Amino acid sequence: MFDHRPDAQTAAETLLEINNIEVIYNHVILVLKGVSLSVPKGGITALLGGNGAGKSTTLKSISGLLKSERGEITKGSVVYRGENLAGKDPADLVKTGVIQVMEGRHCFEHLTVEENLLTGSYTRTDGRGAIAADLDMVYEYFPRLKTRRKSQAGYTSGGEQQMVAIGRAMMARPETILLDEPSMGLAPQLVEQIFEIVKRLNEEQGVTFLLAEQNTNVALKYAHTGYILENGRVVMDGSAKALRENPDVAEFYLGMSDKGRKSFRDVRSYRRRKRWLA
Repeated sequence: MFDHRPDAQTAAETLLEINNIEVIYNHVILVLKGVSLSVPKGGITALLGGNGAGKSTTLKSISGLLKSERGEITKGSVVYRGENLAGKDPADLVKTGVIQVMEGRHCFEHLTVEENLLTGSYTRTDGRGAIAADLDMVYEYFPRLKTRRKSQAGYTSGGEQQMVAIGRAMMARPETILLDEPSMGLAPQLVEQIFEIVKRLNEEQGVTFLLAEQNTNVALKYAHTGYILENGRVVMDGSAKALRENPDVAEFYLGMSDKGRKSFRDVRSYRRRKRWLA
């Protein structure tokens, strides 16, 4: 078992900072256009936006996975615990406690559920006893996985594969999990179940989450703070409560008016707050 929960003195500590980054793919396509955000230790931070907003690219900028897709940070910095992550190998980042759970789950389909989970402990050096204890911990949070532990992952449901992906990340003893689109392709009831487990992992194990999500309602229900991206820019940020209660956020994400779906550029406060375009 492990616990990264902040005490009263460290509750406001900033764990991760992204400072005005620009990201280009294939030396041509500008995807992020000056994104800045901060992630407090021990919290759940939501990164919201539609398809193509830049959510996944932001997460890959942190985890070092941009290079695999011919992307690069051309401006700005990503700082974790005061260390600039530029050029850091993704495997080394895992050892520091930062794990990305990719969009689409990406389980090893030919391996069993339990074998998938154990791959998450590959970088650990604390012995079989500690790994076995954490495997039991994962099964406590995901009892469904315990019953399916000998099944091939490729024959499990989408919800079970999402549980495997999160459980595999937990086996690496993470301090921070970058969780990309956990609700994708899942029934609403399963989405709530997944987010309830994320909430428990945050509260009971102290894992910090930065999650990218299109399902605004469920994300802001469980997150503490949020950032809204559109076309590679942060257009609004604040506490989850403030974002939930903001009428322009509701108008944009519920999306319909007499004239049809709107862009955030069309809503009232977006036009008022020109700083979003800086």
